[in-house]
Amino acid sequence: MVDNTKDHSFSRHLKWREYAHLMRWHQPIGALLLLWPTLWALWMASNGIPEWRWLLVFIAGVWIMRSAGCVINDLWDRDIDPHVERTAQRPLAAGTLSVRQARRLFSFLCLLAFALALMLPKPALLLAFPAMALTISYPLMKRHIHLPQAVLGIAFGWAVPMAFATVEQRLPPASWLLLGATIVWAMVYDTEYAISDREEDQKLAVKSSAIFFGAYDRLIILGLQGLMLILLVGAGMVLQRSIIYYFGLFLAAGLFIYQQQLIRYRQPNACQQAFRNNNWVGMVIFIAIVLDYSHIPMN
Repeated sequence: MVDNTKDHSFSRHLKWREYAHLMRWHQPIGALLLLWPTLWALWMASNGIPEWRWLLVFIAGVWIMRSAGCVINDLWDRDIDPHVERTAQRPLAAGTLSVRQARRLFSFLCLLAFALALMLPKPALLLAFPAMALTISYPLMKRHIHLPQAVLGIAFGWAVPMAFATVEQRLPPASWLLLGATIVWAMVYDTEYAISDREEDQKLAVKSSAIFFGAYDRLIILGLQGLMLILLVGAGMVLQRSIIYYFGLFLAAGLFIYQQQLIRYRQPNACQQAFRNNNWVGMVIFIAIVLDYSHIPMN
């Protein structure tokens, strides 16, 4: 009798690898760009280190919702992705996973997200429903509006009001300034990302900010970068933050200047590098926030 145990084990390993690929676990940059504003908000709402239970719930929520967003994105785009070089090897596009398997995975992730949301106070729980609606609908926006990146920004920034609603049970002015900064930031980095796909998107009649901005893309990105920093300065003023916080924003401005140099000639690889550089922007601001709230004023 032939022992097929090893073959079945290998097959299961391949299948799990495809599921991980579908959720982009091999590309954590998206989860990190969602995580940083969430941590900013938790620290600011908590006036320092947040409760560990909220920190763990939001970190898990970031990972689950980003995974769910990737799955639903590929379900909506399964007829487009095979025609784009960058996405042609995604599991649904390549046929290594079925639509039914992807739908089951998405449903499972939604159940996990709902279970986490039930742990939150009522004001934050109520905000969880729009978050799910944004996750499901965002991938469709590229077919209908010229600035789908703005919708992505709302989806990525929605954890900000949820964090304030969890900790403070309300949405103070700082929460709206931080949400605005996150929306604008998403338009920055996703436009940098979209520049590298501009030609293929035009052929497929897919809308994006990179196409809409046209030759003014770099100038508009620069304006958006400035607007993000202004909104973060506003949040810092409302919350009466110290020079440490503003020094973090100064460093972030330096990274934005570097990104402008990267996208100068609109080369795809350089634009992708500029997109990934935003992870450092988020990290620098978070470190500044942590140090600011940890700072003991000198008497």
